[in-house]
Amino acid sequence: MAIWNNYGMNRRHFLQHMATAAATVPAMNFLSHLQANAAQVKAAQKACILMWMGGGPPTIDIWDLKPESKNGGEFKPIDTAAPGVQISEHMPETAKVFGDLSIIRSMSTREADHNRGRYYMQTSYVPNPTVIHPTFGSVVSYEIGRKRTALQIPAFVSIDGGAGQAGFLGMSHAPFVVDNTGRIRNEPSDDAKSRLRPRLTMLEEIEKGFMGSGRGELPEAHKDVYANAVNLMTSPQMTAFNVERSEPGLGLEEESAAVRDAYGRNPFGQGLLMARRLVQTGVPFVEVNMGGWDLHAGVFDALRTQRLPQLDKGISALVTDLKARGMLDDVTLVWMGEFGRTPRINQDVGRDHWAASWSVMMGGGGLKNGQAIGATDKDGTSVAEGSKQYLPGDVWATVAYAMGIPVNTVHTSKRGRPMALANGGTPIQELIG
Repeated sequence: MAIWNNYGMNRRHFLQHMATAAATVPAMNFLSHLQANAAQVKAAQKACILMWMGGGPPTIDIWDLKPESKNGGEFKPIDTAAPGVQISEHMPETAKVFGDLSIIRSMSTREADHNRGRYYMQTSYVPNPTVIHPTFGSVVSYEIGRKRTALQIPAFVSIDGGAGQAGFLGMSHAPFVVDNTGRIRNEPSDDAKSRLRPRLTMLEEIEKGFMGSGRGELPEAHKDVYANAVNLMTSPQMTAFNVERSEPGLGLEEESAAVRDAYGRNPFGQGLLMARRLVQTGVPFVEVNMGGWDLHAGVFDALRTQRLPQLDKGISALVTDLKARGMLDDVTLVWMGEFGRTPRINQDVGRDHWAASWSVMMGGGGLKNGQAIGATDKDGTSVAEGSKQYLPGDVWATVAYAMGIPVNTVHTSKRGRPMALANGGTPIQELIG
């Protein structure tokens, strides 16, 4: 059976290991180990939470309103906690915490196709048929996650998503995909888990044979993926995925009804709450997906009644929660989609794809927040004269800087080609001081 493709071991094969368990695990009490190292687990755990807006959000109606323009639409701007920075009237709670957030208003990217745009925004590279570039979550997993020896769950978790790939960094750094309730597709039953240890002994010999088969990188990668699967069955850190469970040794509590309400009882809000639990546990990169932004028709009604109330509640709760826990300076927040949407409103009262002039929101991470960086012209049709045009590599270089990853890092593809971190992007100077 072919279990590998160009991107590494497929997901079904990975999850089968959770049920069949074909490698040994040291006989140790994970909880006691983690309690003994609690200070190490919690100290300065740099992380990033990416809020991915699938479909391409109309940033002209959220972060960069044009009330005096024919392109301005139906919404009015309101002041925020950041002096001189205004955002949509339908984001009032986010406006209150904007001293800890910033907007990059002069993004200008080349890809206005959904798939190509997502690839470009998440990897900093345009698609190339000869190489699969790693999404930035995989870069963080490779650079930081593998060094966190106390971390027993994946270093890159994608909630309600999963389009990103690890590329040449290897399958062990691919996103681990769950839904907003923390459920893992094809997760083994409790009965299957109870039979784990006998299977470990029985199947260890099979794995030894595979390791000695002389098949290049395949056996070692197989072993790594397998070990990760066993950790998912045994580690108390899995409690982070379930907001209704507690784990005192990890500082995780069952989330109260009030906290769940504060984030919003919707997939995006509950995904952000899970993301907070995951970074609290030591996961360095979490992606939370919110779709429904491909608003070619009825844009204002959809924003007013659906998208923005959920977005406003979730972002404001996350910032408030992280700050109250003393985590915000260590957790960098990024909000983006694959592109923005046209300043011009179409005949269906919608906005179409637009990559020439749009916004990305960032926050936390010890950055110099509470500001708007760059500008678009009075109608939002282009980056304003005198404003620097920013690319996705600049955003991710800023994240790397905030997380302590050297921005001059160079990876090597499977064909031996050097690949600069974030495609050689430069940290945004206004944000790093």
